[in-house]
Amino acid sequence: MTNFNGLNLIEPLLRNVEAAGFTAPTEIQAATIPALLEGKDLMGISHTGGGKTAAFCLPLLQRLAENPQRPKPGQPRAVILAPTRELATQIGQCLRDFKKGIRLFSSVVFGGSPMGPQIQELRRGVDILVATPGRLL
Repeated sequence: MTNFNGLNLIEPLLRNVEAAGFTAPTEIQAATIPALLEGKDLMGISHTGGGKTAAFCLPLLQRLAENPQRPKPGQPRAVILAPTRELATQIGQCLRDFKKGIRLFSSVVFGGSPMGPQIQELRRGVDILVATPGRLL
């Protein structure tokens, strides 16, 4: 696959991918995005910097954008579990970059930071919650 247009992504995602400087999908993105857009389960492996985060964030954002619902307080529409706060933060940044212009709300929660603001965000309602295991529980 030579560009992201062949992956059937919606226009706002294509704009955001281009704005992020991506010109062609990586091997894992080309292999996984179509399957995830169809709602299939999968497991993938790729080297560091291989594009794994975008490989699951882009189809997640598209599927949520295509089924717009107002998130209910305390009931995220999707949960991403990350093993470390650094990875949770990276995933949160990826979501922020790619969801520009799409009315979706995301939040990142992890230990070592005040719970109050995180709880307030969840009470307002988020579409996507990125969390480390300790804070999720």
